[in-house]
Amino acid sequence: MENLDHLKYPQGKFEYGKTYSTADNQKHIAIIKNFSNDLFELVNSLSKEQLEKSYRQGGWNAKQIIHHLADSHMNALIRLKLTLTEDTPTIKPYDQDAWANLEDGKNTSIETSLNLVKGIHERLSLVLKNMSVQDFERKYIHPEYKKEFKLDEMIALYAWHGRQHFEHLNIIKNL
Repeated sequence: MENLDHLKYPQGKFEYGKTYSTADNQKHIAIIKNFSNDLFELVNSLSKEQLEKSYRQGGWNAKQIIHHLADSHMNALIRLKLTLTEDTPTIKPYDQDAWANLEDGKNTSIETSLNLVKGIHERLSLVLKNMSVQDFERKYIHPEYKKEFKLDEMIALYAWHGRQHFEHLNIIKNL
């Protein structure tokens, strides 16, 4: 079980409910800003065969992970913008496994999703670096969890999320 958890969560599970400093927020923004370049470099080192492999039994293959990153981080940008422009909005959850198994999640060119991730992260970075200290305190409601989340926690989550799946791709590369 422990080995399977390490494969599923190579960085460990995300810890909700933490308090984040301005320095933490800046660190997370830097991770988000640099993520697409790191992802491009890693993905370009994978073979065609590796793109079809999974990091664990029952897990997504490398292509699905890449497409999921585009889907997920696209949702992050939308959630961020909603939270900055509305008063405690309720965000829309989605079924990530169902999305990963749609035709585009299985068969779109990985370059399409890599380009999406690049554009999304450019826009995320621009919005994030121009946020005020008060903006990081803004909240949204996640209906699945039935609770409010502050933007500083969301930013920490997506910095973790990108690195988490980056490590999944690293596991595939080293199989």
